[in-house]
Amino acid sequence: YPRNLKGDEIIMEARIMAVADVVEAMASHRPYRPALGIDATMEEIEKNRGILYDVAVADACLRLFREKGYNLLV
Repeated sequence: YPRNLKGDEIIMEARIMAVADVVEAMASHRPYRPALGIDATMEEIEKNRGILYDVAVADACLRLFREKGYNLLV
């Protein structure tokens, strides 16, 4: 991140946007590749939870899709 910000130094809104951007990018069709699907997307979020993505934000995203049945319309 700019200015070498880490963890709680990054505002919550930015941490949420980081996860949301990955979900949208991976689950959506791109001109250079088909959509990777929500399962692959959730695997990415889970695999990098606490590494690339904020733990609380990643957990909320995983719950939203896996437990609450949220469906991304792309």
